[in-house]
Amino acid sequence: MLFSLCLLAAGSLLAASQNSDAKPPAQTQLPKRVRVSQGVTQSLLIKKVDPKYPDKARNQHVQGTVVLRAVIGATGDISELDVLSGDKLLVPSALKAVKQWKYRPYLLQGHPVEVDTTITVNYTLSQ
Repeated sequence: MLFSLCLLAAGSLLAASQNSDAKPPAQTQLPKRVRVSQGVTQSLLIKKVDPKYPDKARNQHVQGTVVLRAVIGATGDISELDVLSGDKLLVPSALKAVKQWKYRPYLLQGHPVEVDTTITVNYTLSQ
C-alpha cells in the first residue's frame, strides 16, 4: 500500500512537470533612451562648467536664456546638443560650457540609460 502511494505521488509529479508549458516570464526590454525633466537631471549633475559671458553680448547689454536639447549618454557625458532658442551672441558660450558638463548615469530598473532632456542657461548682466 505504501509503495503504491509513493508510486502514485511520483507519477503525479512527473506528469505535472511534463505537462507544464509554463515558460519563465520574458524579460522586459528596457528603452535605450528616456525623456527626463530638467529638474531631475539637475539633481544628477556632478560637474558644471559656468559659461563665460561673451564680451560682445555684455557690451551690447544682451541678456536672456539659451535653451538646449541634450542627450546625456549612459555614462553621464553629453552626447548630443542642439539649440532650441537663444540669442546668437549667447549660444556659442552656452554650447561650449554645457558640452563639458558631467552627470551621474540615470538608472532605469538598475541599468544606465540615455536621457533626453532640456537645459536652460541664463545670462543676466550684473547691476
